[in-house]
Amino acid sequence: MMTPTDEKPVQPVEKKKGLFRPHSLRVGDRITNASQLTLRETLWPLFLVTILYFLWGFAYGLLDTLNKHFQNTLGITRTRSSGLQAAYFGAYPLASLGYGNWVLRHYGYRAVFIMGLCLEGIGALLMWPAALKRSFGGFCGATFIIGSGLGCLETAANPYMAVTGPPKYAELRINLAQAVQAIGTVVGPVLGSYIFFKDTGDSVNSLKTVQWVYLAIAIFVFLLAVVFFFSVIPEVTDTDMAEQADLTHVGEGQGQKPFIKQYKVFYASFAQFCYVGAQVAIASYFINYATETRAGTTSSTAAKLLAGAQGCFAMGRFSGSAIMTYIRPRKVFFAYLTLVMVFCSASITQRGNTGIAMLMVTLFFESVCFPTIVALGIRGIGRHTKRGSGWIIAGVVGGACVPPLTAKVADLHNSTAFAMVVPVCFFIAAWSYAICCNFVPNFRDVMDRVGDSNLGLGGSVEDVEVVQKEKDSSMEKV
Repeated sequence: MMTPTDEKPVQPVEKKKGLFRPHSLRVGDRITNASQLTLRETLWPLFLVTILYFLWGFAYGLLDTLNKHFQNTLGITRTRSSGLQAAYFGAYPLASLGYGNWVLRHYGYRAVFIMGLCLEGIGALLMWPAALKRSFGGFCGATFIIGSGLGCLETAANPYMAVTGPPKYAELRINLAQAVQAIGTVVGPVLGSYIFFKDTGDSVNSLKTVQWVYLAIAIFVFLLAVVFFFSVIPEVTDTDMAEQADLTHVGEGQGQKPFIKQYKVFYASFAQFCYVGAQVAIASYFINYATETRAGTTSSTAAKLLAGAQGCFAMGRFSGSAIMTYIRPRKVFFAYLTLVMVFCSASITQRGNTGIAMLMVTLFFESVCFPTIVALGIRGIGRHTKRGSGWIIAGVVGGACVPPLTAKVADLHNSTAFAMVVPVCFFIAAWSYAICCNFVPNFRDVMDRVGDSNLGLGGSVEDVEVVQKEKDSSMEKV
């Protein structure tokens, strides 16, 4: 019989280190402290996730170009061509509120990244038979699956960018990543102009090129899914976010309220619906606007102008990110969205180069709005962060609702320029959220507390001490 002294001590299991190794997709709800990582510790995971932003930027930019060419190639109206946007953005709420968000809350960010990439790859492969059959319905179906995959990616990637690392720079991180996404929106129209329709024009032969491009996209995203499977990236759990809410909202208790009472989240979702719907409507019919208001402009030339407009959009995100290092993000958001309304309104009455310039400037100031709505909307909601981000991303379904309305107005009045009144109305509705973020204390104060936090920058110890004092004080009162 062995005595206790004869027993061999248990050796700790040595964990494998490195950026790549197989590991479980299920994270659970433990404290990982990933929400308190320093800037250096977040470089690799945020680099990987930033690649995803380029992917859906490219898909979105390509969609706007195909919208106009399908009108000519397949002989469909502007209203019917909006079915592409309806399929693409209509899939978002299913992912962000349904299966994508369920996997996010029960497994984690990495699992959603892999699922979203696989869905996008499947949708890209289905573009091949749709092009062979010249089926607009087939294109819409494949686009729906691609949108479903990208909806999963956005459901996870946007909050991941916002919560991984020091909360002080949440808006800066997400805007920089979205700037990369904006570069993708430039590449899409450029490929449409110089590859898809350069030699073939608006002919059926151009669809053959589309087949090969989407095949390449499918191969790339499947390989990227494999990279994510083996990559070691930090996971941010609900418990992590509850702890972060305690550290950055001393005495606030905002994150302790039930989800149904997180009114700021639902307002942000409404603002996102209105804003994205208006943004997509402008981008979707930019080529129509250019060909109608500028004499002698072909669809190919208009696609190049769209690429230039998307270039303005990308520059706006980089410049907006830089400004946010000095000025509070909520103030930048308010100023930019105000200017969006001004210049979009001017495009209704202007024509030719002036009108196109107004829309280009509109895209420049649109740049920071989407990511800032996401980052501001999930500030301070603690354990509800994943679910709240799903609701805000679900607002992207506005991109499926507003473009058909804009197209219908354009068809009724035979004027895409006049139809720009529709996105202006939706911009005004989204502007009300910007007003609340800047002038309503219940919105503004929570956002500023996060912005003033030094968590992840060397201030976590002091924050914990203050939180403990607040808890002790509360116990004494009880």
